[in-house]
Amino acid sequence: MTSKAGSASPRWLESPAELNDWLSAGRSSPLALDTEFERVSTFFPIPGLVQLGQGDDLRLVEPSVAEASEGFRSAMADPERPKLLYAMSEDLELFRHWLGIEPRHMLDLQIAASLAGLGFSLGYARLVETLFNETLDKSATRSDWISRPLSDKQCQYALDDIRYLQPAYEHLLAALKERGFEDAWREETARFAEELGKQSDPSMYFHRLRGGWQLSEEQQSVLYHLSLWRENECRGRDRPRGRILADNVLIGIADRMPQNKGALGAIDEMPSVVVRRYGDTLLELVESGRSSDVKPDKIEPPLTRDEQALFKQVKGLFRKAAEDNDVPVELLAPRKRVEACLKAWGENTDASRFFLEGWRGALIQPFVNDISMVLKA
Repeated sequence: MTSKAGSASPRWLESPAELNDWLSAGRSSPLALDTEFERVSTFFPIPGLVQLGQGDDLRLVEPSVAEASEGFRSAMADPERPKLLYAMSEDLELFRHWLGIEPRHMLDLQIAASLAGLGFSLGYARLVETLFNETLDKSATRSDWISRPLSDKQCQYALDDIRYLQPAYEHLLAALKERGFEDAWREETARFAEELGKQSDPSMYFHRLRGGWQLSEEQQSVLYHLSLWRENECRGRDRPRGRILADNVLIGIADRMPQNKGALGAIDEMPSVVVRRYGDTLLELVESGRSSDVKPDKIEPPLTRDEQALFKQVKGLFRKAAEDNDVPVELLAPRKRVEACLKAWGENTDASRFFLEGWRGALIQPFVNDISMVLKA
């Protein structure tokens, strides 16, 4: 079955004033929202198209029009008006960099689908098929969204990406209310958006260099300085991390801690152009990391065999809580969060607060004593 949607000609909002008026006229309703962008040779996504919907009124907007629209910026930052998105992480990143705003009251329908019992990380096309028995044509997913003109196929694909957000919102909201998870959805979406915002901090990437856990404290300090420098360099030049210096090469520098360009160039997979361009800077960073009195929190190592056994016990209790409430265990108890509990379980730790407060706390409460007994044994 193919989609019945998309036969009408796409409608565009062609000026900032037209967009402002359109948003103002529909401000009492939720705003369906999606974007198309490119990100091949850049660090930041390049906006290619904005799709907006108010009820059945679906529109396309050029990025230049959206950027110049005060009404659009205000709508994105409005804490009272709900914005409906699906799998919103990349859209939020785009808005933060492109428009320099912190989007507010963004509601992720993928999270709603998980809490409604439809499965974890359900794709948008699958959701539409499940709820509305419609099959979307996704063949334009990887097309060029920067070049103009866009094809009719691209425009219809883009409109289909928002066509079902409002009806899906109504369906999922009713299901969440029936299950008692409406507040949980709003809480989880807000938490997710906040965590995404924290990840934009250049210092945060250091802990994603999981291969650096074997390094000594001094070497990890060097790695931290190298990682922070690369993050800022990538952002300043708008280039992907690998185009500046690959993760494994950063770890290699921290491991070897070279003191001259010859030793720097001898590191595995070190591009000669990097030595020529950044050699002095990298050597200075090595020395700064070695001599720094302030050391970063260490990169978490993989679980030991004993910790793996403990993890299975604790995860089993979380899984039981998830099954009792028909919630995906991946949403209720993400692996990294459970691993953190093995090292820091207690009333005053971030690791335990994640599970003991809010909607998770209510679901996990019957299992808290058992979890505590396992972790404190």
